[in-house]
Amino acid sequence: MAKIQMKNAIAELDGDEMTRVLWAVIKEKLLEPFVDLKTEYYDLGLKHRDDTDDKVTYESAAAIKRLGVGVKCATITSNAARVKEYNLKQLTPSPNGIIRGELDGTVFRAPIFVKNVQCNVTSWKKPIVLGRHAYGDVYKNCEIKTPCAGKAELVFTGEDGKEIRKTIMEMKGPGIIQGIHNLDKSIESFARCCFTYALDQKISVWLGTKDTISKTYDGNFKEIFQRVFDSEYKEKFDKAGLEYFYTLIDDAVARIMKSEGGMLWACKNYDGDVMSDMIASACGSLAMMTSVLVSPDGKYEYEASHGTVQKHYYRYQKGEKTSTNPVALIFAWTGALAKRAELDNTPELADFAKRLEKATLDTIEEGTMTGDLARLANPPAKEVVDSWQFIDKIAEKL
Repeated sequence: MAKIQMKNAIAELDGDEMTRVLWAVIKEKLLEPFVDLKTEYYDLGLKHRDDTDDKVTYESAAAIKRLGVGVKCATITSNAARVKEYNLKQLTPSPNGIIRGELDGTVFRAPIFVKNVQCNVTSWKKPIVLGRHAYGDVYKNCEIKTPCAGKAELVFTGEDGKEIRKTIMEMKGPGIIQGIHNLDKSIESFARCCFTYALDQKISVWLGTKDTISKTYDGNFKEIFQRVFDSEYKEKFDKAGLEYFYTLIDDAVARIMKSEGGMLWACKNYDGDVMSDMIASACGSLAMMTSVLVSPDGKYEYEASHGTVQKHYYRYQKGEKTSTNPVALIFAWTGALAKRAELDNTPELADFAKRLEKATLDTIEEGTMTGDLARLANPPAKEVVDSWQFIDKIAEKL
């Protein structure tokens, strides 16, 4: 069979531990026999990032911006234990954080549904895409533990020297105070990322904040989203038959729990942190979640939503075969190939991406699966296999 051709390359970002092992197997068994794979390869393994002082991470982000599409394996964000384990020169920052910053992007996560792994929220029939504004709020906060009674103030000193001062609280005794911030530019980019990705996926957008209580801070999110939507996206949404819907965050949660899903839920940083875990847990397994980083100008990086599966990797190093679920890694590749096909107008490549996704889901739905899904499957799994056997089964079906 002649291999399916690609017109342009994808930025390929390799990673760490068990996901790095499975990354190579997926390419060997599911991609390279069928596609004349064109990638620009960047090794984002922890040791190589340390050796290059993270130059390779910035180079990979530049490649995504230049090529328009990237696909990324899971990577380690170092801590003190990792510095010792890998003999690193220094603590290295999160590669995801660097790439997200370079692209000014937003991460969108959505569950992958299969018929024999039932969602805990029975009304959900379609995936809920969660868009989290990964900037500011409590993650960039400033906190003080106050030792005694006193006056807590919020002070802003402008470039022109003018001062805005407000009293937070006349503290009657010891307590705590916290300052958080955000930037209009960051919120505007978040809004554009959400609306751009929603148009790409042909789904409506929901936003929920608490502007009735936080009239200035949360109200700013509401105002900016509405302004960006009205001026840049309303006509496109109307043409596509989509809507932008705003409501209070507590009402959004109540509506989401009773909905059938199928929308993009845009959340502030903390809300998105919590709600993405709720959606993942309700839908079964982190290995059944897609993750896409989207820039405001429409650059895409696809990856699995989970980490490097450290414990399985240590077992693999001892010679054991592990039943690590590779579905999210496979869908990272299919997402990137489908986007490359869309940009390059190569329908054969788009068709291949759909067939690989269908072969993966059909394998699970016919009863062959990894251990994490076997614990949740109804009806029960017919065959619980290791990762290599699972990928071989998909390859046979493909």
